[in-house]
Amino acid sequence: METALARVLPEPVIAPEKLHAAMRYATLGGGKRIRPMLAFAAGEAVGADPARVEHAACAVELIHVYSLTHDDMPCMDDDDLRRGKPTCHVQFDEATALLVGDALQSLAFETLAGAEACVDASTQVAMLALLARASGSRGMAGGQAVDLAATGQSLELAELEFMHIHKTGALIEAAVLLGAMSGGAPSAAARAGLERYAHCVGLAFQVMDDVLDAETDTATLGKTAGKDAAQGKATYLTLMNAKEARAYAGELIADALAAIALFGAAGSRLADIARFIIERRY
Repeated sequence: METALARVLPEPVIAPEKLHAAMRYATLGGGKRIRPMLAFAAGEAVGADPARVEHAACAVELIHVYSLTHDDMPCMDDDDLRRGKPTCHVQFDEATALLVGDALQSLAFETLAGAEACVDASTQVAMLALLARASGSRGMAGGQAVDLAATGQSLELAELEFMHIHKTGALIEAAVLLGAMSGGAPSAAARAGLERYAHCVGLAFQVMDDVLDAETDTATLGKTAGKDAAQGKATYLTLMNAKEARAYAGELIADALAAIALFGAAGSRLADIARFIIERRY
């Protein structure tokens, strides 16, 4: 993915040089790449060509990095560390960071619109619509708006999960479905299994994020530890203790694994990623 993203991103010698350098700074050299891995794993489950899946994987990661760049800005979460290095607005400036997010979002759709991204045009149009919906007010951006509005408030579990299904889960689901759709429209059974899998791993990912934010140090996380509690954010640990949260994440992963049983050995990489999500330490 590092190689693929470096190829997609404009070189820093191309004008405007500062913006292109900042785009590469924000995107390259860090991150778990969970969403691209999910795209490739879903593509493998349905037999899609990895060369086509690469377009979807890059597009989803570019959207993810754009969201991180904006989330870290002073008007949002106001953080100064991301992926073990200064955040984009700290390394450059706020205006550049804002433009980096804008440009990465546009580049994501340009990448997914490439001729080699899918085997047929109608499915490719559906992929573009899916990514747009997952990124917008009914997906990631909407979830972030709910998160900001809920700061300092107590949420019930259903309210918290509504927020995370949008803020985190929508793009994770998009990664899974786009990877599968790179080979053409999946069967109804395959799509239903992948959607259920993505729903469960998306929530489990956020549960573990909340646990790790409370239990892990900044150097290991690569971002400021304990920031959610300090800002009064609603998290799973405001509703349950860490042991209960880990158990809940385990239940979600068990559901995810059951959802992809229909793929047999072809779904083994999806299963590996699901297990990694609850075993990770960063």
